[in-house]
Amino acid sequence: MLTLPHRPMRVAAATALTLIIAVLIAAVLWAILNAATDASGGSRVDIAHLLRMTALQAGLTMVLSLLVGTALAWALNRLRFAGRDLVVGLFAAAIVTPGMVVAFGLLSIWGRNGWINQASEVLFGIGFESPAYGLSGILLAHVILDGAFAGRILLARLDAIPQSRLKMGQSLGLSAWQRFALIDWPALRGSLPGLGAIIFLLAFTSFPIVLLLGGGPANQTLEVAIYTAVRLDFDLVGAVRLALTQIGVCSLVILLASAFTPVPSALSRSTQPRWRDSAPVRVLQWAVLVLGAIGFALPLLSVLYDGLTSGLLRVLGQAGFWRATGTSIIIGASSALLTLALALMLALGRSAAYRQGARVMLGIPAFAYLAVPAVVLSLGFFLLVRTTGVPVGTAAPVVVVIANSLLSLPFAIATLGPPLDAIIRTRGKLIRSLGLSGWTQFISIEYPLLGRDIGLMLALAFCFSLGDLGVIALFGTQDFQTLPLMMYRALGSYKSNDAAAIAALLLIFTIVAFVGLPRLIERISHASRR
Repeated sequence: MLTLPHRPMRVAAATALTLIIAVLIAAVLWAILNAATDASGGSRVDIAHLLRMTALQAGLTMVLSLLVGTALAWALNRLRFAGRDLVVGLFAAAIVTPGMVVAFGLLSIWGRNGWINQASEVLFGIGFESPAYGLSGILLAHVILDGAFAGRILLARLDAIPQSRLKMGQSLGLSAWQRFALIDWPALRGSLPGLGAIIFLLAFTSFPIVLLLGGGPANQTLEVAIYTAVRLDFDLVGAVRLALTQIGVCSLVILLASAFTPVPSALSRSTQPRWRDSAPVRVLQWAVLVLGAIGFALPLLSVLYDGLTSGLLRVLGQAGFWRATGTSIIIGASSALLTLALALMLALGRSAAYRQGARVMLGIPAFAYLAVPAVVLSLGFFLLVRTTGVPVGTAAPVVVVIANSLLSLPFAIATLGPPLDAIIRTRGKLIRSLGLSGWTQFISIEYPLLGRDIGLMLALAFCFSLGDLGVIALFGTQDFQTLPLMMYRALGSYKSNDAAAIAALLLIFTIVAFVGLPRLIERISHASRR
């Protein structure tokens, strides 16, 4: 630690920001608790049923996603083929693919008027009950996203296996099963508990997928019930009780997850495999990969096909669409830039801290979203705005930007923190010996090396905000709506063609931002070196 450059201002700024975020979260929680204390009367909310349903779908999602992710990682790690990097990138994009777009894609394929049902009626003259609604639909949508996400994370663990260990395994003539048991499984098992906790939390706090595919109160989860209680029933008593229940469960899961090995970042380039299995095993690997790729890509392709072939011109001709697009882009860009400022300040301060206790404290804001999910955070802000007397319409844009930034902060810190720590470890002694100031250190050394990571972080934050429905759901009005809210309202008004077109455009915007922003920022940072 003596080789660390002395940067007290960085530590002080990060500490001040941590306290500000803590005060903000405390204010949100105070608003929720205050509403619970002041509220009178009963509530029709059945918390026990909602908790059981939410835990059931989150638990099943976790188990199925880990199984799917392990199979995908195993297949991708072994196979060589043209376009492999594209498939790996496709699975990496699962983390930013809007949940409501996937849900709409599933309806397009498996819905009552979907591709499968229409083909069945044409070929066989019979239809069938749609599996896209209820628990089966919720699980299918979650596993498509979280299974692909888990596969990309676990592939990184398999890529990190030392070549010396693989060469020894090949010299011993290990079979596919023996290699998995003796080499792969030890590399994977350390990441499974932490990854499982993350997937459980993502499913436990899922909002748009359950809202679109739940199929009724029997499959409602806590997030959807909070939205329904506030927006439709204006039952603040029930909403507050649900919010407190969700905060308690999420905090418990976070405490348990803190004992597990941290999940590594997995969005860097995947290494080419150097192990060839027998022909029958490769057939199985190809089957796993093809099924996984089709399962993830088909709902997205159906969204693009339906959206670009029906209703596109009608939507493009609506002034409301362009207002919603402008609002989405402005909010997304503002949230991304605010997230970058917050994450850089926290990550720079954390990397400069000498003491382990200080580093732990400066990492606490990353857990804000996990403990207080989107709809709960939105409810807290909603109650806080009502308490202060500020008109909801006036506060809405600011609240949505701040809330979306807090939701993106864990991923931003996870993206920028490790490379900054690596820079300090490898170049700290040199920086100290040269006597560089903090600003010179950042401009000359850290920023050029962080170009792609900053671009990736901006892309993640922008895409999260662009596809978010949980925050805007409580603050949206006819004059203030984003593309996800406009799409949801189109579905509620039975304008399926309009919803399809909005979903397709939202998916295109997300893909362009996720692919283009990292490359753009990397080029800018490389240009700054010259």
